[in-house]
Amino acid sequence: MTLNKSARKAGVVAAVLTLAACASSSQPEAVARFDTPPLGSFAEVNGKQVHYTDKGRGTVVVLLHGASGNLRDMTFDLADQLDNRYRVLAFDRPGLGFSEPINPRGESPQEQARHMSAVLDQLGIDQAIILGHSYGGSVAMAWALERPDQVAGVVSLSGATMPWPGGLGPWYSIAGSSIGGATVVPWIINSVDIDDADSIGARLFRPDALPEGYIDYIGVDLALRRDAVQQNARQINRLKRNLNVMSEAYPTVQVPVEILHGTADGTVPAAVHAQPMAELLPNAELTLLPGIGHMPHHAATSDVVSAVDRAVRRSGLR
Repeated sequence: MTLNKSARKAGVVAAVLTLAACASSSQPEAVARFDTPPLGSFAEVNGKQVHYTDKGRGTVVVLLHGASGNLRDMTFDLADQLDNRYRVLAFDRPGLGFSEPINPRGESPQEQARHMSAVLDQLGIDQAIILGHSYGGSVAMAWALERPDQVAGVVSLSGATMPWPGGLGPWYSIAGSSIGGATVVPWIINSVDIDDADSIGARLFRPDALPEGYIDYIGVDLALRRDAVQQNARQINRLKRNLNVMSEAYPTVQVPVEILHGTADGTVPAAVHAQPMAELLPNAELTLLPGIGHMPHHAATSDVVSAVDRAVRRSGLR
């Protein structure tokens, strides 16, 4: 997600280069291969494949990753911290990871929420806590608006949940276009030449430390698929107009919402997203994490687990 001037530069890095740390222009064929296997199961919704993992028992907690990512960002550590007492489902959002796209123009948060909620219906899950990181935070809030019968509580983690001032810069328009997706995106992907993977990956986590093994685990080939880069750009291009509509409906959300946001998040600033949303929601609790950047589920995992515990308790599910 890129929502301010400094973050616009990070958009290309975080969305393409950061997770490309093992790629090389001398080995472009490595980008095209699917060396990273799926971790979980597949459901079918309206003829489209949805990839998800399902571990643990008890109250259901759904984990939604951010822009340019996949469910491995959530299963790297956070899911393991939760599945000892909850049933934890992590999704590849539509068009990313191993989940198929559902809208060639880019899925809105509302479309994504309805699509994945159908998987819970298939699994016989009546209610769940929905946790979303970054772009996933907008999907979590859309889920609460679209399926209030199914959502018992929300955890917004560095969520991009409010319309922001200004634009996104040229990258997302170029990457999301048919011409740019066919020319510029492959050129960027195949021209990546990075000697030190960890130093590049650290840009995504700054000012927090890059977890050891994260770059190897996240799935470089999944992040560097041309269609995934293009679909991600199209989703982001539509996000602000969708948030304009969603934010007007936030006062109608009655379920408890735990909002966690790092004060050092330069990608999705708390002052633009977390704090204004907390003022609109009738049942929100805002927790600002001093000095934490955009990846609190890695940098402040215990705080995130505590937020899930509070959401479960406040929802009355346990």
